[in-house]
Amino acid sequence: MTSAGDAPCRVLVAWCPDWPDQDARAFEQVVTAVEGLCPRVEVLYPGACAVGARGPARYFGGEEALAVKIIDAVACHGFACRVGVADGMFAAQLAGRAPGAAVIVPPGAAPAFLAPQPVSSLGNPELADLLPRLGIRTLGDFAALSAAEAANRFGAQGALAHRLARGLDPRPLVPRPPSADLSVSTPFDPPAEQSEPVVFAAKALAERMHAGLAARGLACVRVQVQVICADGQEFTRLWRHDGLLSALAVAERVRWQLSGWRAVHSDVDEGVQAGGITLLRLVPDQLVRNTGHQLGLWGDEVVNDRVARAALRVQALLGHGSVVRPLLAGGRNPVEQVTLVPFGDAADPLLPAGRPWPGRLPAPAPATVFPVPLPARVTDESGATVTVSGRALVSAPPARLSAHGEPWLAVTAWAGPWPITERWWRPGSTRRRARFQLVAEDGRAWLATVQDGQWLIEASYD
Repeated sequence: MTSAGDAPCRVLVAWCPDWPDQDARAFEQVVTAVEGLCPRVEVLYPGACAVGARGPARYFGGEEALAVKIIDAVACHGFACRVGVADGMFAAQLAGRAPGAAVIVPPGAAPAFLAPQPVSSLGNPELADLLPRLGIRTLGDFAALSAAEAANRFGAQGALAHRLARGLDPRPLVPRPPSADLSVSTPFDPPAEQSEPVVFAAKALAERMHAGLAARGLACVRVQVQVICADGQEFTRLWRHDGLLSALAVAERVRWQLSGWRAVHSDVDEGVQAGGITLLRLVPDQLVRNTGHQLGLWGDEVVNDRVARAALRVQALLGHGSVVRPLLAGGRNPVEQVTLVPFGDAADPLLPAGRPWPGRLPAPAPATVFPVPLPARVTDESGATVTVSGRALVSAPPARLSAHGEPWLAVTAWAGPWPITERWWRPGSTRRRARFQLVAEDGRAWLATVQDGQWLIEASYD
């Protein structure tokens, strides 16, 4: 949805604020309602979709009239909807989340609309934490930097975020479409009666599509999925993902599309017509220059296809966030050192693992980390609570421990304290703690923390 050069086209985003998490099946009703008014609807994710606003707005008498029609059409299906219209996808998404049923940002006014927005709206947790510490709190402050300075200081992610802050699309499009047909397809003979073989074929098909694009130095952020049934019916949907659609992500969206088709058409069994599916085609619809992907020294992990199919099926049934995978992260606390991300998504941890992190506990790592620390009491021989001074001096050796209201146990060995002062540069976020390792008479070992005179159990050792 971008014209030549750096001038974004008008984009309308319809967002359902109360949508259930990743409920793709029911969202097909919303997409169908919008599709009745506008051609080429892009599904951003279950709960939001986008269309090019210029043509439909001319037909219906203006962008405001178009927004009202879409809101009314979605309301007929029993769903609340907000609409945002602006130059470019990023500004339109923020407009859709602004207060009000419909927010129309006039042409050319996207930079002014974005200027007061907080830097957290960029969707990059690392920049959202770093920029305010440098005095850059709004998108207007960030856009005031030169593009070269943003790229030099903050890398590729900073350059991309800087384009968004200026009201531009995140990546320049390929100047002209390639002459070769880059679509890929696979027939089913006999026709596939169930969704599962189609979803499995979609992953291999997506890998072929990505390989063909990579050979030409291209990548796609939008893909068109076409499904043709034995009785001649065809249903098509556009899917977008600005983080680039991986093969697993494409397969997941094919499953969403088939499930959504079933939700709209009651005579469909698991998204497949009675005659079965005869053809699946993937068309890379929006191309960008491929900036490359740096593999690890020993390559990337390969997910077993059987595991991937099972995970995708569970996500389709229970929601995108129902299946997660652990991602090694950084930080000083054990609970911060593993980040859970939805299966199939590529994500960077908020706290990178490769940094020094002074104050981090040495090996061995605890076996069990509690998401919410458990309350505890630690006393000396006289029964007084053990405290730690500002100079990291212990009031008395720990003698007794009660974890989470359990009976008192004698402390047979202990180590510490290891003091930590975090975020001292941010008033209101400063935190001072001291860690201990405690071994109780029953043989259990604990990682305990004392903060503001209160004892907490962060983890346990085997």
